[in-house]
Amino acid sequence: MKNIAVIGAGTMGNGIAHTFAQFNYNVQLIDISQASLDKGIATISKNLDRMVAKEKITEADKAETLSNITTYTSIKEGTQYASLVVEAATENLGLKLKIFEELDAVCPDDTILATNTSSISITQIAAVTKRPDKVIGMHFMNPVPIMKLVEIIRGYNTSDEVMNFTVELSKKVNKIPVEVNDYPGFVANRILMPMINESVETLYNGVAGVQEIDTVMKLGMAHPMGPLQLADFIGLDVCLSILEVMYDGFKNPKYAPCPLLVNMVRAGKLGVKSGEGFYDYSESRKAENVSKQFA
Repeated sequence: MKNIAVIGAGTMGNGIAHTFAQFNYNVQLIDISQASLDKGIATISKNLDRMVAKEKITEADKAETLSNITTYTSIKEGTQYASLVVEAATENLGLKLKIFEELDAVCPDDTILATNTSSISITQIAAVTKRPDKVIGMHFMNPVPIMKLVEIIRGYNTSDEVMNFTVELSKKVNKIPVEVNDYPGFVANRILMPMINESVETLYNGVAGVQEIDTVMKLGMAHPMGPLQLADFIGLDVCLSILEVMYDGFKNPKYAPCPLLVNMVRAGKLGVKSGEGFYDYSESRKAENVSKQFA
């Protein structure tokens, strides 16, 4: 299997494309926007430059990795030879269902369809295809080229053959796959998002400030990054979206998003990508200055 199509050239998509290309797979990177594709390739190139600077790879390795990636703005053209498609579009149910309907229609019958969703039901996505046994979750962690974990999510109808193939493929690109079953949030976000939400709630209730909350978790619980800084890094809109999926799936109030988180997303304060969240990133991408709102 040499051809892997990746749908979506954003943060996760370009990271997944980078990873497979580095291990000599032919990658077809697909996005409806040519500008997104150009930006995605530029990001991959920049990340490879960092690896060259750290002497982890050579200039020749970088050139080979980039030559393994071709870009497409059409799903039909980009997936015609793919043995595996990894969908990494925006975390939006309607969009993902639409993409999988199209993939099912245009891909070869034996193509495995994977989604990088962080919380949406694999079973629900598989139900819009005629190949639910070949639909699986491959939830990579950000930044993809660096983070070792891949959650491999078995939908209700995913076959053992597809599960085993996906686990083995993950190992071939130097990842550590963990098999999980298909329930809202899977494992990573089912545990992480309530912790982030509770941190926002702690701030909202005036128990402590932004830096204080993050310091407690870093120094007291040995977390490399505090939960509010991590939320900024993930994107507050992404955190909110995952919490809403979990709240909707379980109908349990413990997953209800904190009103402060909801308000910040409405106000466009999404974290690092918008320049401000719990911290202000106007001067540095490091979480050094607390946002004026909380200072």
